[in-house]
Amino acid sequence: MKKILFLISLMLCVGLHAQVCPDFTELSDSRPADDSTQWHKRVKKSRAAWGSTAVHYERHSIPENTTGKLKLRAWRGERVNAQAVFWTAQAAPGTTLAKSELRNGKHVIAADNIDLCFVRYVLTDSLKNNQGGCGYRLNKAEWDSLLVADILDPRTSLDIAQCSTRPVWLSVSIPTDAQPGVYKGSISVGRHRLPYEITVLPRVLTAPQQRPFHIDFWQNPYAAARFFNVPLWSKEHFEAMRPNMEKLAEAGQKVITTTVMDRPWNGQTEDAFHSMVMRLRQPDGTWVYDYTVFDRWVEYVMSFGITKQINCYTMVPWNLEFDYIDVATATGRRIKAQPGTQAYEDYWLPFLKDFARHLKEKGWFERTCIALDERPRQHMRAAIELLRKADPGYRISSQCHYYPEVEPEVYDLCLPFGETLPAEVRERRAAEGKVSTVYTCCTEARPNVFVCSATSEAVWLPLHAVASGLDGYLRWAYNSWTRSPLQDARFRTWVGGDCYIVYPGASSIRMERFIEGLQAAEKVRLLREEYRAKGNEAALKSLEEALSRFRARLLQEGDAEQDVNAILPLLNP
Repeated sequence: MKKILFLISLMLCVGLHAQVCPDFTELSDSRPADDSTQWHKRVKKSRAAWGSTAVHYERHSIPENTTGKLKLRAWRGERVNAQAVFWTAQAAPGTTLAKSELRNGKHVIAADNIDLCFVRYVLTDSLKNNQGGCGYRLNKAEWDSLLVADILDPRTSLDIAQCSTRPVWLSVSIPTDAQPGVYKGSISVGRHRLPYEITVLPRVLTAPQQRPFHIDFWQNPYAAARFFNVPLWSKEHFEAMRPNMEKLAEAGQKVITTTVMDRPWNGQTEDAFHSMVMRLRQPDGTWVYDYTVFDRWVEYVMSFGITKQINCYTMVPWNLEFDYIDVATATGRRIKAQPGTQAYEDYWLPFLKDFARHLKEKGWFERTCIALDERPRQHMRAAIELLRKADPGYRISSQCHYYPEVEPEVYDLCLPFGETLPAEVRERRAAEGKVSTVYTCCTEARPNVFVCSATSEAVWLPLHAVASGLDGYLRWAYNSWTRSPLQDARFRTWVGGDCYIVYPGASSIRMERFIEGLQAAEKVRLLREEYRAKGNEAALKSLEEALSRFRARLLQEGDAEQDVNAILPLLNP
């Protein structure tokens, strides 16, 4: 019976054919290029140098403020980043990347710990008058469009066009057992060798999954099935998602995104979320529930070490329509019901009782939350009342404003940027073992992780959560890809990049810098503990003063980079 139901679910969703993700051609840039005469005058031959991770290097502009030297500092267990730049007046087909191991006398950090990528350009739009990124953008001509270097392409050879710049991204993962000291190595971009050194400090950074910082990036498996052209929930589907899921686990993700009804957000993304649970209404009015897809997805994500929490969306969708299959007619049907009505209870109560039974059998009940996001308080109160009727042990996750009468019921509460919990509420929630986090979306012009955002804003956001006394950060879209995400990040609504922070099979500068911010947040936690234990009040005061810059405020251009640069030296003493 379950196999039959699972096959039905595949037919109801999408059925596609496996295909390797192809290479892509970068689109044209609307920004004027540096004059070719200037290129040939100033760049006699190709050149390469170290740049800054805070800079989006333009494709047709000669880079400025580069250097031949790079010195980094890192804890053991940390992943550190750097950006190099290659530019040439003549075409440079087949330009290759190479890396050496890092050496400190007889001690070695193997080349396997080093990732070296070409940075590829994606077309995006920008913020209008710095007013945030919300609203429809159907006419792309109304919005400034530009190419931004963001995609980290793992290939080791690339054709470089004449009169163009190509950034290169370096990431080094320091082993936790590395001997402290100065390690030296180099990378090569074409015929150019760039030496660098990393001072490995004695302190050890906690492994990502052991860090308490609560990261919740919503995963969209439906987008992956469409982009990679593979059958939904097939082996090919899961394999295609593997690089992106490994990157999510590397960041320390805590939450598995699941959907227990069809189109909880009314299909707002390119690929709508569908239900991972099949509801069948029998001719006698009773219900049968099939959890095959839900179980496979949860087990798949858990295989990456993402095991703390399962969030189930949602009892209160945007349009208040709910799906099921009518067995008598073998057709899909929908009902519309307001929370608090009898029709709503008749639909949800049997499911919630059976779902609790199933979760307990799987050993997942205590880590599962029924998620209610950005809904009116009266709807939330009615849904919570029904949840308690079904099983008092259900946990609740909510992304919403602070409602004093609702907050005590919510285990995982996420507030919009700029909104704070009263100190006594935050302290009580921490004592109760509850989670309190912050999110940004299209609303905030800065800080954010749009393609056009300053890269330092991705570092700023985790430190903001720490400075605000919160437990973590939520972003609604990890990989809700646009139609052609490797070429064009622009979407019918919201500024480019609001829908996703990684690319199909590839990371991004935004994601790597966000991981930097997560590591910085963990350093703050560890240094606070150390300084308090040792009574080092001077060091603690300096750290707290630097951290105070990360509290919610209206950021201006360049503020995030200044704040990050001010605190980084204090995190690597």
